[in-house]
Amino acid sequence: MTTDRRTAGAPPFLRLAGEPLRWDLLRELARSDQRVGDLVTAVGQPQNLVSYHLRKLRSGGLVTGRRSSADGRDTYYRLDLGRCAELLAGTGKGLHPALELLPPPPPPEGAVRGRVLFLCTGNSARSQMAEALLRRRAPQVEVMSAGSHPKPLHPNAVAVMREYGIDLSGHRGKHLGEFAGQRFDHVISLCDKVREVCPEFPGHPGPVHWSMPDPSAAGDTPEACHAAFSRAAEELSTRIGFLLQNLAHSQETRS
Repeated sequence: MTTDRRTAGAPPFLRLAGEPLRWDLLRELARSDQRVGDLVTAVGQPQNLVSYHLRKLRSGGLVTGRRSSADGRDTYYRLDLGRCAELLAGTGKGLHPALELLPPPPPPEGAVRGRVLFLCTGNSARSQMAEALLRRRAPQVEVMSAGSHPKPLHPNAVAVMREYGIDLSGHRGKHLGEFAGQRFDHVISLCDKVREVCPEFPGHPGPVHWSMPDPSAAGDTPEACHAAFSRAAEELSTRIGFLLQNLAHSQETRS
């Protein structure tokens, strides 16, 4: 009971992340969306223990789960970095107002460099939008996209990117084999199916997966499908904001 009284007023982030295994899980999920089996291997703990702590992190709003589109028996877990940032800011302020964390400023122009490859199955929607959004925000980054089974660009991808001031009308689907053997700082799969067949690329620090539903499979009407594309673009924009900070940090480390 003494411990309960002492920690009752602790900020939510400390209560959630203060357990060592949960912290390890958060660090793994900060790098990439992962399945339970991937996390078990990464942290070297039994599956039942990993699943227990994932439930705690999900109930606390730090982690979300989504059924795999490649194998519905699997679930991909994602760390909500935006929520973590909010709770961390409150954690510092809870101790002293001077310790309230502020969101980091955008990296200065020219500070973000590197090579990034986005992958999905058709290279017709998610990966094309990710490529366009990253190129718009960091023109000095060499960014490409490809698919395992390329298809023509989806009209809704063109329409939604037009709302961001980006013209995709001249883009084409590319096969991931076009980039075989090339070195990238980040290879990011956006589709659960392409993650299963993604070849190894030299030079990057390990595959990164963003488990995102296929917006072209949502709804039976153009309006419903368009809304799914808008949600995908919004999620990509959020994730790319954190990717830019990662690229800037890597650039500073190498300098």
